[in-house]
Amino acid sequence: MSKVVLKAQDLDGFLTEKDKASLGRMDALYRQAMVSFSILNTAGGDSERGKEEKVLIGLYNDMGSLMKEICQGEKGIQVYSFVTPQESHGEASRLIAKLRDVRTGRQEFVYYVQRAYELLFNMAFGGAGNHGQKPPKNHLIIRTPVTVPVQNFAVHKIPDVDAAIQDTVMCVLLRGALLPSIIMSKEIQEYSSSGYVTPFALFKIKRDDTKSETDMEYILDLDRSYFRPEDLDGKDLVFADPMNATGGSLVTVVKYLLELGIRPKSVKFINVISALKGALRITRAIENATVHTLWMDPVLNDRAYIMPGLGDAGDRINGRDEGDSPRDILQLIADYGSNVTGLYRSQLRTIEQTVLRR
Repeated sequence: MSKVVLKAQDLDGFLTEKDKASLGRMDALYRQAMVSFSILNTAGGDSERGKEEKVLIGLYNDMGSLMKEICQGEKGIQVYSFVTPQESHGEASRLIAKLRDVRTGRQEFVYYVQRAYELLFNMAFGGAGNHGQKPPKNHLIIRTPVTVPVQNFAVHKIPDVDAAIQDTVMCVLLRGALLPSIIMSKEIQEYSSSGYVTPFALFKIKRDDTKSETDMEYILDLDRSYFRPEDLDGKDLVFADPMNATGGSLVTVVKYLLELGIRPKSVKFINVISALKGALRITRAIENATVHTLWMDPVLNDRAYIMPGLGDAGDRINGRDEGDSPRDILQLIADYGSNVTGLYRSQLRTIEQTVLRR
């Protein structure tokens, strides 16, 4: 079996000394927050709980300010609440709260992931992240069902994204990234004046979760990946993965493509939640890479999971595989059901072509 492996030590080599110092400051703040977590978890009364909640709110404000300070000089890191108007932040915050909540079931989780990627598309392509700069406009002229006294039409203005998406290829880091990638491709199609459906490239990559954050390995299985190098060279590569913890999966794939002689025009990594460390690693390791994230979380635990995080996003979207028989890509698509497959028919057709032409 043909595999490519990247080790955690290689990832850390991309970080600067300033990055490491910033991450150390963040770790110190989060350790204080974990003390508050313990107190809140065992609080005996409203008075004790209320007092500690104020402490925790202060700590999260401090962490948010520090993350904004760190990201302010990083053009390659675009965080929704750092680059959009203040009045948009409440919607993103409430959405992330629903995704984090242990009571949010699978179907509801998928619904909020879809909403998240609508916001992320608007930030990455539609001009919401341009600090108030208005993008050029396209016009949609729509025939409506109203025919009396004449056939009615409506005119709607939408952002003109044609130039930004015309060379886009959707690169899927299986498995949890499959549905978010299809959603993002659908958004591109809907905003394109020509109904552009992105080509797809599929990469079977996983990390070795038996290892800790400091010795983690990222394993790209080339035998179960589906792509053609000539389709990627000189293109804008878009990766949509709900979680960016360490940045290791993206760096592994892009570095491998570079070794093949592929030179992407740009790389966009679009996440619902990104850890600060993972975002910094990506921007240091990959030229012309931008991390677009709806929310930034401060730290990773020893197992390389994002804290406070939201658990395993792939399992919460797709359900867990049973035993040693993980579902293949076509079975995973079938599991999404007729409503989803009907909505994303164009995207699924191009994925099928990507798989079957190998």
